[in-house]
Amino acid sequence: MNQTEIISIFTKKTLGLTFALSAAAFAFGQEKASVTGTIVDKSNQPVPYASVTFSNKQNKLFSDATLTDEKGQYKLDLTPGNYDITVEAIDYKKSVINKQIAAAGNIGALSIEAEGSATNLKTQEIQGVTITVATKPYKVELDKRTYDPSQDIVSKGGNLQDVLANVPSVSVDTDGTVSMRGSSNVRFLINGKPSALLGIDDGANALQSIPADQIERIEVITNPSSKFEASGTAGILNIILKKSKKTGFNGSIIGTLGYLPQTNLNTNLSWRKGNLTWFLNGGGGYRESKNTNRNNATFFNAKLDNDRIFTGQESITNSNNSNYNASSGIVYDISDKTSINASATVRTYESENLGNITYDYRFLNNPNSFVTRMNTGSNDNLAFQGDFGIDHKFDDKGQNLSLSVSLQSNRSYNDTSVDETENGLFELQNSINQTTKNKTLVGKADYELPIGENSKIEAGYRLDINQNVYDNDVLERTVANPEFHFLNNFTYNAYYREIFNAGYLQFKSKIGKLGYQLGLRNEYSQIDIKYSNLDYYTKDINSKKTYNNLFPSVFLSYEIAKDNQFLVNYSRRIDRPRSWFLIPNPSYTDNQNIFDGNIDLNPSYVDSYEFGYSISKGKFTVNPTLYYRHTTDDVKMLVYSDFVGAFHTKPINLGTDDRYGLDLNFNWDATKWLKFLGNVDLFGYKTTGISNAPELSGRPLSFEGKGFATRARLTSTFKIDKTFSFQLQGFYRGGQKTENQTRDDMYALNFGASKTIWDGNGTVSFNIQDIFNTRAMRSTTNTSEFSRDSYMQWQPRQFAVSLTYRFKQGEKIDQPKRKKDVNANATGDEQQGPM
Repeated sequence: MNQTEIISIFTKKTLGLTFALSAAAFAFGQEKASVTGTIVDKSNQPVPYASVTFSNKQNKLFSDATLTDEKGQYKLDLTPGNYDITVEAIDYKKSVINKQIAAAGNIGALSIEAEGSATNLKTQEIQGVTITVATKPYKVELDKRTYDPSQDIVSKGGNLQDVLANVPSVSVDTDGTVSMRGSSNVRFLINGKPSALLGIDDGANALQSIPADQIERIEVITNPSSKFEASGTAGILNIILKKSKKTGFNGSIIGTLGYLPQTNLNTNLSWRKGNLTWFLNGGGGYRESKNTNRNNATFFNAKLDNDRIFTGQESITNSNNSNYNASSGIVYDISDKTSINASATVRTYESENLGNITYDYRFLNNPNSFVTRMNTGSNDNLAFQGDFGIDHKFDDKGQNLSLSVSLQSNRSYNDTSVDETENGLFELQNSINQTTKNKTLVGKADYELPIGENSKIEAGYRLDINQNVYDNDVLERTVANPEFHFLNNFTYNAYYREIFNAGYLQFKSKIGKLGYQLGLRNEYSQIDIKYSNLDYYTKDINSKKTYNNLFPSVFLSYEIAKDNQFLVNYSRRIDRPRSWFLIPNPSYTDNQNIFDGNIDLNPSYVDSYEFGYSISKGKFTVNPTLYYRHTTDDVKMLVYSDFVGAFHTKPINLGTDDRYGLDLNFNWDATKWLKFLGNVDLFGYKTTGISNAPELSGRPLSFEGKGFATRARLTSTFKIDKTFSFQLQGFYRGGQKTENQTRDDMYALNFGASKTIWDGNGTVSFNIQDIFNTRAMRSTTNTSEFSRDSYMQWQPRQFAVSLTYRFKQGEKIDQPKRKKDVNANATGDEQQGPM
């Protein structure tokens, strides 16, 4: 049995292995006492939504906390011992009493006093321990789903890309491409806005520069309402960064070491006193990676001796990068109704890479030719962002106005040197210098007006100005021409500017158990593109495009019972082409694989429908969603071979794309020591379109195809004791097929472990990504001219160890609202709005 067969046996049993190991966790259980009680006021009336904290006086790790329900009752499991019980609620004085918990049972009613009649008795303070209320890692709301990465052991010490790989309904390809339900047109936001942290083109490098420890939560918006910008046909991923709300000075530091070599050191600091809050998140790190890419192509219809019949290509690139980022800001409450916030962000990213590409050319009757290319490259990226906002409450009934402005600047230098030899002899040398500069202005105004108890009107305006400037130089020298000279077709200057104005109006209400939200958004955009290169026969481009579109949305929910509801929604979305998709000849790092932009590329439009059900019973939550997306003017990648045998990839608008399926997410606390988080996406697809582009030389290329594919992810968390947990995560992605391309299935297994130390103030974590080194993408492309087998592995197996230290934790526990807003589906934190 060969190595491939052994690996296949192991990896195809990934999910089964995860379940099998789950049984081992039951042996580690420790007896606990089930404690119940009630919180009441001096009139013996129940106090709902009060926080009840049990602090163990012998061992802080046995401490726990919970909230009372609508009847003032609570329940939790505790290790027997001596506890300080702290009770806090809005409009009530904090109360602390001491009790000995010896066995399971009801400890009776605990009484707290209203703020106005409170006595001057001193209460005890609990120092040096973090008390948190247990939360579900995945929560379903009216127009979004929220993922909490704090319980994600597998990605501890990692980055945003690692976290996204664990988010339900989201998948990350081997090249860093993020997709939702099979579509990669995902819109990224940070704290509700485009951000300089994500770079110019939202590439994998940018995702790797945001530490996992700085992420508070991720909002998965598969079908955004009219309140959100209409870009991103697959949906929106809104990354909310941490901002502590505890009083005094608090913070944490996390350091990571790993292999392939990586080091990271990051910190989160905050200080809050009176009306002023200050925060600082920052850090940096070093990381190495290895990218393997193979393409073997067989050509048909060879008629001349010098016609190519086979090309074998193997590319191995070793890279190293360092990144640093810092975000700092303040929130100041001018009064009880008005606050201002200001923040600044700086991000740097530098990388170096060394790549070796070997080509094996075989001709009809001539000897083989072996060409070797050595690429040496560097990237230097610097980004700034400044944000300012004002939030004003007109009254205590929910009438609010938020104003914000964001200024961003991003500069990127990419330099590449290419040395090519043929059969060991010098052939040519390229020098490629690319400079990209981006400036962005985002201004927003959001207004909310409650109408009665159950209704609300929301309205807003947004202005986006986005400008990119490209400067690209490609020089070459050969045996025949030993002096460097410009390649005229690929040496260009380009200017791209997009301005769009957007306004939305949204009404939401609730009639009995039926909740509904109706919205309409209008976006008017204008795009200016200027392009010129050194080729005498290529005309300069000065193009203007304008689009004006309406984007409606409808959301319905029917609540059968508490935590049991149906959800139905519809929205219309737009896929605006990325700027470098529109610029001709935007890349030249490999003269055998060239990406060409398309100035004639237009937006695609998507009509998206969802029907979902969400139920939470005790320790089990399940959320199945049926969805259907219909895309018109779909963007497809035209792959063709030119007269010298080089492969070109060009985006074109062609035909339609239909996606439909079942997206099933579930969370199950099977026991006190075993938890499951799972996601299964079963989807069908049907694409239409046959291209007769001039580049195909009269040989039409079909994109027709239909089929069924699957994605599945299962995460098992084993809690050995109060201080030690580990996770196993299995991932599977089924293959896909169109008329001219087949993509194989892919699977992987990850492992993580976490141990709490230093009396709860520290955590040490260990994880292994892709244990069996199987996370690779394989595909076959067939046309009338050639058949090409492709293989790509972006990052091989890796592991990391991280250490976290927290200080000055637990001085304040944020209080929940006593009355739930029936329309509550706000996005982000208090520094931003979702528009």
